[in-house]
Amino acid sequence: MIRSEHASPIPPDDSYLRSLVEATADAVAAAEPLGSPHDGADAATRDAVVAEIDALRAELVELSQDLHAHPEEGFAEHRSVRALGDLLRRHGHEVTIGAGGLDTALVATTPGSGPHIAVLSEYDALPGLGHGCGHNVICTAGAGGFLGAAAVAGRVGGRVSLIGTPAEEGGGGKETMARAGVFDDVDAVLMLHPFSHDIAMHPFLGRRQLEMVFHGVGAHASAQPFMGRNALDAAVAAYQGVAALRQHLPSSDRVHGVFTDGGARPNVVPERAALLFYLRSAQPDTLRDLAERVSAVARGAAEMTGCGVELRWDAQPAYLPIRFNTTLAGRWSAHQVDAGRKPLPPGIVPEFLTGSTDLGNLSYRMPAIHPMIAIAGPTTALHTKEFAAAAGSPDGDRAVVDGALGLALTAVDYLADAKLRAAVHEEFEASGGALDVPAFFD
Repeated sequence: MIRSEHASPIPPDDSYLRSLVEATADAVAAAEPLGSPHDGADAATRDAVVAEIDALRAELVELSQDLHAHPEEGFAEHRSVRALGDLLRRHGHEVTIGAGGLDTALVATTPGSGPHIAVLSEYDALPGLGHGCGHNVICTAGAGGFLGAAAVAGRVGGRVSLIGTPAEEGGGGKETMARAGVFDDVDAVLMLHPFSHDIAMHPFLGRRQLEMVFHGVGAHASAQPFMGRNALDAAVAAYQGVAALRQHLPSSDRVHGVFTDGGARPNVVPERAALLFYLRSAQPDTLRDLAERVSAVARGAAEMTGCGVELRWDAQPAYLPIRFNTTLAGRWSAHQVDAGRKPLPPGIVPEFLTGSTDLGNLSYRMPAIHPMIAIAGPTTALHTKEFAAAAGSPDGDRAVVDGALGLALTAVDYLADAKLRAAVHEEFEASGGALDVPAFFD
């Protein structure tokens, strides 16, 4: 007999969320967009880009809607990358699919020499949620940004690329491509992300994955429990130890985990149990410290239960937090203001409303921006069915066009304005310069 009592969960109280939305609305109303002291490209060049994006409008929206209707998960985005490649070929560009050893990676580059800026596209979707992170918007805005900039690249000098990067949702496609040399001759990268607000610079946390596998000794749980060493006890102790650790972490840190193995039957002492944790932090150094502290918890749980433990780090590449480039973000902001948007500076929208992205890894190799563009209301969270609906809505379509224009104009500014370009790289060097990303966590 199955007895069900209080089977439904208690809905969370939304009073904190409502107060947060109200306070954020006041701050947004009072905020001024991020500015820029640089001129960028000349007016005639900007007008040519605007005309090109306007001519592309229908194709970009059509591609965004097509991707939205046919979501594909990371490393399996075969239809999506073909559709993106077809758009680029129709406009006369040579396309390589399979760059960096990844079947669904894409590269297209204008001819020429000189400074080289890349616009990035993502097109992977979420299991069960489709484009609940809005990557159809990211992909097509990136494509439009590339095509708009490519139309005037010969006039301003330098090169522009579109680089399609698979499996941002946990697969680390950008890091894999970087290690394969795809970004070796790229000087700066641009992309955008849909969100609930327009923000010129919003922090994303670094992230590592840790699987804790505890090894015990199996035994009959009733007849001879004293002959066992319970791996599940070790896993439970580790989970509780991580919970206790949270009180002593910086407010920007996040640790969340699930049990992936807890034994097979109650009458057998589990000889194996496992947990999978995500560890997130706002700085590379604090992420490394967090990893060391969680490792100590796992070792302590093993020691107290007489079990062994394996720590399996980063089945996919670790993600670093995003390093801002204010100079480049200022040009994005200026162009979005012209498009009727108000890109906010950092600190207006609560910075804990965030996740992680492999764009962070590139931002420690070269100057990068990852602005947010609004497609939904302030209470609509990423990775939900509501956000997936927004990504296919008229607001999502508008973001594709506005975003393409902003990316194209920012890319052209970088190529055309030597003083801007120098300031971008001076800021990058002042922030610490290039980091040896693969070696950082070794």
